[in-house]
Amino acid sequence: MKENRVIGILIKDRIKEAGRTQKLLSDYASIINTRMGTHELNDSVCSRKGVIMLHLGGNESLWDTFENKLKEVGGIEVQKMSFVY
Repeated sequence: MKENRVIGILIKDRIKEAGRTQKLLSDYASIINTRMGTHELNDSVCSRKGVIMLHLGGNESLWDTFENKLKEVGGIEVQKMSFVY
């Protein structure tokens, strides 16, 4: 059986947390198949909150390490979905 993992990250303050989060995404780029980020936008300003969805692949032994490191970043919430086929 093969697992596909999707990680959702809620960034509560993009101004404060973007740097550490981005560094981890860069450090673990080899296991990220797809990355999608969104944030609210209105006429005058971008929201400080944002959501990033990641579809992981590559070396599965790094998935849990990556997820745990993300959880160490203050000001974000991490959720995981696993699909097995």
